[in-house]
Amino acid sequence: MSSATSPLPGRTFVAYARVSTQQQGRSGLGLEAQEAAIRAFLRPEDRLLAPIFVEVESGRRTDRPELAKAIARCRATGAVLLIAKLDRLSRDAHFLLGLSKAGVEFVAADMPHANRLTVGIMALVAEEEARAISARTKAALAAAKARGVKLGAPKGTRPAATQESVRSGAKASAEARSMTADHRAHAVLPIVEELRAEGASSLHQLAAGLNARGIPTPRGDGSWTATAVRRVLLRAGKEAA
Repeated sequence: MSSATSPLPGRTFVAYARVSTQQQGRSGLGLEAQEAAIRAFLRPEDRLLAPIFVEVESGRRTDRPELAKAIARCRATGAVLLIAKLDRLSRDAHFLLGLSKAGVEFVAADMPHANRLTVGIMALVAEEEARAISARTKAALAAAKARGVKLGAPKGTRPAATQESVRSGAKASAEARSMTADHRAHAVLPIVEELRAEGASSLHQLAAGLNARGIPTPRGDGSWTATAVRRVLLRAGKEAA
């Protein structure tokens, strides 16, 4: 009896790409690279349904008609949603939450290990980042106003801020950043525990696993290191590996 394993069957995909401006959408800048990533992801036995749905976004627009069409096509055909570059959307909480709730199978060409848990964590990080920025801004303005700084000064002039108001604003900003870091640390824990269950026992192995799955770092950029993992575990009250 042969012990050779049968090749995996091909899958059907519906592809989705996104560019950020009308000019970029017309010129194709950035889009060609995404289409190349999509086709490089596919195996010979896979099938890509036409067309590739391309979202051209600008400003703060949050509705995504092309994504809705791509998801509807997946539901109608049973295809898998293939996202060209998920890292382009790592700070877009609205998109990430919508993706995790879409109810269709998806995969990212640039983050093949990403799943609903990964996307959920990315959405949480993006939400916390937006909330932290808002909190820091409001706290700094409130502190400045409380110390007598006149907000909304005439054009071409700068309001005089006292040293105490600056210190108060800096303190409020630091507290907001600390709260955000706590949320992010706890959000990453499920992935860390999953990696440990799969055999990752050192900080370096955990960092490599987080990078492989495309989990954003606490700062939202760069790559995970053993030191970064240790800080997250300590902040979350977990013993470092």
